[in-house]
Amino acid sequence: MKDRELTITRVFDAPRDLVFKAWTEPDRLAKWWGPEGFALPFLELDMRPGGAWRACMRGPDGTNYWQHGVCRELVPPERLAYTLIWDSDPEHEMLVSVVFVERGQKTEMTFRQRLFKSVESRDSHRDGWSSSLNRLAAYLAS
Repeated sequence: MKDRELTITRVFDAPRDLVFKAWTEPDRLAKWWGPEGFALPFLELDMRPGGAWRACMRGPDGTNYWQHGVCRELVPPERLAYTLIWDSDPEHEMLVSVVFVERGQKTEMTFRQRLFKSVESRDSHRDGWSSSLNRLAAYLAS
């Protein structure tokens, strides 16, 4: 199963409370969610356990990528867990967890997503999330 899981650890030059808010507040999330060159024209976010979320990422070519899920766990400002389902594959539910650890004035974030259908899907998500997290770092620096 390890080949169907993705883990990314990043350290952001921002306080933990701010990094957590960037993941859980719609106005902040909309500024960085999606790979570089993507926009987020639609976002509904009810970030509480049992709350639903839905988003549309629009690629540079105009293609819309719809996704949705449910918040499973919210422990401010330490942890967030939610399901992720692509509308194009509604039978496949993945679980995402994000842990935020204070490191002085910086924040160590560990992102985990599982269970992918394939190694190729995992690798594609790694590229997308790495790009998104670059956007998050830029947003936090602004």
